[in-house]
Amino acid sequence: MSISSQQDRYLRQSQFARIGEDGQQRIEQSRVAVLGCGALGSVAAELLARAGVGTLTLIDRDLVEWSNLQRQSLYVEADAIAASAKAEAAAGHLRAINSSIDIREHVVDITPANISRHLADSDLVIDATDNFPVRLLLNDWSLEKQIPWVHGGCVGASGQVRLFTGDAPCFRCLLPSAPGPGETETCDTAGVIGPATHLIASLQVAEALKWLSGNRDAVSRSVQSIDLWRNQTHAISIPDGGRSGCVACQNRQFEYLHPVTDHDQQAESLCGRDAVQIHARRQGDAETQIDFDKIAVVWEKVAMVQRTRFFIRLLLSEEQSITLFRDGRAVVSGVRDIPHARSLYDRYVGS
Repeated sequence: MSISSQQDRYLRQSQFARIGEDGQQRIEQSRVAVLGCGALGSVAAELLARAGVGTLTLIDRDLVEWSNLQRQSLYVEADAIAASAKAEAAAGHLRAINSSIDIREHVVDITPANISRHLADSDLVIDATDNFPVRLLLNDWSLEKQIPWVHGGCVGASGQVRLFTGDAPCFRCLLPSAPGPGETETCDTAGVIGPATHLIASLQVAEALKWLSGNRDAVSRSVQSIDLWRNQTHAISIPDGGRSGCVACQNRQFEYLHPVTDHDQQAESLCGRDAVQIHARRQGDAETQIDFDKIAVVWEKVAMVQRTRFFIRLLLSEEQSITLFRDGRAVVSGVRDIPHARSLYDRYVGS
């Protein structure tokens, strides 16, 4: 019995007729960025590395926590013990899986100021982010640069996937504006099961491999929506030419990529305190008004909650808390660096 050689690494993939040797060569020459290395990103990155994507760029602002290990299968207990940066830990594990590809890691918080720098030279981007404003920023960047990206979102036991080509239709045809704080569930407030995140990430990579291998006619033109718990699958249609009046793909207004003001992104460390203040993201000129009753119902499932007429506070631990005011402004206590504070805000408050 012969021993397999390195040349056999992608044999079963190239034997799949729709990919073949030509498609495999295209995959090996491709450059993919994974934006977010959590539940979706860690799974997607591993599948892409095993598929032989030539250059894989990993981008994440967070650290590995014990609660990640239930579904983020690329990480191990040592990563949680060391509180390793996710992008760095993921890169190390992936290099052990496939040493023949180029893996690059960036531990950063993606903003309008740095998105082009970190996604430069990408042929395709995997959306594994944890908040809507970053997705809308990615959508703007994709349209301006005409680079495709694969959207994926997952909460509880359900999720959705669609590849956007960098042209109409775009993500804002599906979601015209970002939900307000507390209007959507997150994995940290509603929970999530591993089979759902693995399925959604697998569907994202399937769409990516279709595109990268040259099988673009096989890419789904609908949003694939799946609920594993209710055993339901839906295809959500978007008009081929985009939604009429879409601010992004129709009117070419990239307000997330080129904001008139940076107020929506403003965060600041508070002098003399281990705390960061984060301002509410606004929709146009509208003032954000937080529904404390709705927030309380969600937060009380997570940890102890304090409430007054003017604010509501989630006590995550003796050191960490999030104090949310009615205008959407929040003070994240027990942290010093802004990316960590943003992460906690997005996880427990939402977009």
